[in-house]
Amino acid sequence: MGEVTRILAAIEHGDADAANELLPLVYDQLKREAQRRMAGERSDHTLQATALVHEAYLRLLGNEKIPWQNRAHFFAAAAEAMRRILIDHARRKKAARHGGERERVELHDSFLGSEEDNVDLEALSIALDRLHSEDPQKATLVKLRYFVGMTIPQTAEALGVSHATVERWWTYSRLRLFQWIRSSAGDS
Repeated sequence: MGEVTRILAAIEHGDADAANELLPLVYDQLKREAQRRMAGERSDHTLQATALVHEAYLRLLGNEKIPWQNRAHFFAAAAEAMRRILIDHARRKKAARHGGERERVELHDSFLGSEEDNVDLEALSIALDRLHSEDPQKATLVKLRYFVGMTIPQTAEALGVSHATVERWWTYSRLRLFQWIRSSAGDS
């Protein structure tokens, strides 16, 4: 059992000090990914990477008791929390009371493949929910790779599959998400 998994089990069993042990172990990876995600945002973006990590962490270890299975489960949940925070933030900014308007974003061949992607997070969220209903494991893979920033080997370990499988699923998932987002952009 890894250190993160041991601490998650302690948190689940009510050890109040365990949460203090967990943050130093996961913070750097979460912060790197938050910074990577924020690098593609507007320069006047009001949400900072540190705030994104802290908000995600609070959501994960807040009032709701989550029966943590292992490190992979925690990082998948962190990816989902970060995704929801970014989407909620984007929706608030787009709300009419803020003067927001939908802005069409052209996607390119490297969709979900580079830090510079300027992806409409709301459209991505809808497509990711659709992928989840089709194949939850592939949706988890996208969350781990895109929102947490795990490498192919880290994702393979977290999901308990081979590197080749992760590479196939990643290629397939990016294509499906791109198709769904492109078709929804054509509908609006």
